[in-house]
Amino acid sequence: MEGRRMQQLSDSNRRIMEADAAPPRRVYQAWKGSNIFFLGGRLIFGPDVRSLIATVCLIVIPVIVFAAIVSPQLAYEYQNQIGGWAASVSIVFTAYILVLLLLTSGRDPGIVPRNAHPPEPEDIGESSNLSGWQGGQHGLAGLPLTKDVLVNGVSVKVKYCHTCMLYRPPRCSHCSICNNCVERFDHHCPWVGQCIGKRNYRFFLMFVSSATLLCIYVFAFCWVNIRKIMNTHECNLGRAILKSPISAILMLYTFASVWFVGGLTSFHLYLISTNQTTYENFRYRYDRRTNPYNRGVAQNFIEILCSRIPNSRNNFRAKAKEDSAAFTSSLSVGRVLTPPKLSVDLESGMKRQTVGAEEMEDLHSQIGSSMGLERCGTEPPHFSGRKGCSEIASDVEAFSEEFGMENRFTERKKIERHTNNNP
Repeated sequence: MEGRRMQQLSDSNRRIMEADAAPPRRVYQAWKGSNIFFLGGRLIFGPDVRSLIATVCLIVIPVIVFAAIVSPQLAYEYQNQIGGWAASVSIVFTAYILVLLLLTSGRDPGIVPRNAHPPEPEDIGESSNLSGWQGGQHGLAGLPLTKDVLVNGVSVKVKYCHTCMLYRPPRCSHCSICNNCVERFDHHCPWVGQCIGKRNYRFFLMFVSSATLLCIYVFAFCWVNIRKIMNTHECNLGRAILKSPISAILMLYTFASVWFVGGLTSFHLYLISTNQTTYENFRYRYDRRTNPYNRGVAQNFIEILCSRIPNSRNNFRAKAKEDSAAFTSSLSVGRVLTPPKLSVDLESGMKRQTVGAEEMEDLHSQIGSSMGLERCGTEPPHFSGRKGCSEIASDVEAFSEEFGMENRFTERKKIERHTNNNP
């Protein structure tokens, strides 16, 4: 029995040593959002990243069909290299659009790092608005739901995010899909599988506008092919379509697509001219009050299209700051050791405190009882001399040193030796 206990203790020590020797986790490995990472944290996507496959197919497949079927027909009808040039331009432009798609969906859109614990009420400031505060989801007493900040001389309310435990910066919102607070949050786009925010909005606009131009380009050359067939063969539109049905199909496809991506481009050009986000526009944020971010059409376009894109506030490849590790043991002798209790509750906003002396004493007594320490020290001498007791005691001493109980363990050993010498 004691040999088995000793083996379990040795296995536990080995597991602890292996955990200590394991390489530290990176930020992207300990990320609390719903994002999906690739290439060791270099690319960050939303949880619906699979929708990118459909988006890429909707772009690439029509271009392949155009380059493989319609372009050779153009070359045959015109008896020159116009078909080859049309195919080459469409392929290069499609590659450019795919790069914009990757820059939109595979980078940090402007995620605000989460706090490790809620802000202290005294750090919020006197301008905080306490009206309407009901204690919140987690009951953070004294912490207001909103507070006022000045933006270009206009007072703007910012909300407290219970998930990220921070007051959101102006124009920041929490995405329920990615589970992150995003700066200048515009919307979550399922077609790119990512939030659209401060750091990728420009690439998103370039992506949808370039996709619009590609649709117009393919539509135009398909129509040119149909018109050339009508002129060459002196037939009507119906017969020309029968001679090149792929051209007609691509025309219908691009015509329908241009209403979507073209309409989206027009809508975002309007938003840029008024310096709004999609989120603000859908909530009628500035219908009855002044937009403090509107600087005029020219300055708004310069701010969105020509300003420097800020660096990411997250280093996903950096070493993650591990929380205080609670000691656990998988030993199955007697009772399972409970981890030291930390009087910290991040969700309720309490400050961290050290482990109390009573809790450490309780932990020490659990270690002693589960390892048979009392039996080795209090039973008759012929039991205390059994093989393995000294080894178990040394292992328990190692556990005690792990929790800073070396002094108490030394005093206890003195008492045990005195008991053994005076039976």
